[in-house]
Amino acid sequence: MSLKHFHLLFILLSVIFSLLFGAWALLAREQTQEIRGLGVFSVAMGVGLLAYGVYFLRKSRRIIT
Repeated sequence: MSLKHFHLLFILLSVIFSLLFGAWALLAREQTQEIRGLGVFSVAMGVGLLAYGVYFLRKSRRIIT
């Protein structure tokens, strides 16, 4: 597995775990303000990581073969 593919796999796993944790934190029955804040932050980071993954994929196609 090349470094490019490992990087993409790591980003994908990070997005999945971040969004799943965010969904759990936002949908928990007994949530406190802190857990809700962590959920919002986690979802925002998941979206940011997804945008970075798309950016990296487009950039790596031009530079890395």
